[in-house]
Amino acid sequence: MSRLVCLVIGYIFGLFQTAFFYGKAHGIDIREHGSGNSGTTNALRVLGKKAGLIVLLGDCLKCIFAVCVCRLIFGETQADKIYLLCIYTAAGAILGHNFPFYMGFKGGKGIAATAGLILSFHPSFIPVGVVLFFGAFFITHYVSLGSLLVYLGFVIQIVVSGQMGLFGMEQGLLIEMYIVAFLLAVMAYWKHRENIVRLIHGEERKTYLTKKNKV
Repeated sequence: MSRLVCLVIGYIFGLFQTAFFYGKAHGIDIREHGSGNSGTTNALRVLGKKAGLIVLLGDCLKCIFAVCVCRLIFGETQADKIYLLCIYTAAGAILGHNFPFYMGFKGGKGIAATAGLILSFHPSFIPVGVVLFFGAFFITHYVSLGSLLVYLGFVIQIVVSGQMGLFGMEQGLLIEMYIVAFLLAVMAYWKHRENIVRLIHGEERKTYLTKKNKV
């Protein structure tokens, strides 16, 4: 039951579509511009760096807040599996971001929300995620590549850390957590399937922070 509660909590938080609401406040529907994606990268390209930063923070924070609520509710009563419940909560937030019911279940790709998961899950995951994303981004200027590497790194790190005893959970709960992390990665790769094809063919759009991006 606690798992379902966490999913619902996360989904409710994830429904706050920062790019959509920011665009509406500036007189546009972000879904009708650029890539049509209601996420950070499209907001950056269409509305500029300020918009991109605001959307990144908004989508990241909604996952962090959801995980904080999870810890407040279950931190003492279910401390033995709090990391598992946190990842269920984050999964709910990512699902809410990717599939908001009031937008026809067409939202973003969940990467900024995933950043919130990494920031709120365990401190040891932060430097790995930062290095993978920004390393790939500043070398190639492909946001999608950095995002995909972050997910790959997250799945590998959560398994390695779990087997080393970082989370203090029994093996059955660890395996369940690994499965949830793996499914989140599969969803991210599926949401980025068109980006992956463009990366393979060298046609992926690059993003720059120091000059205007072409929409």
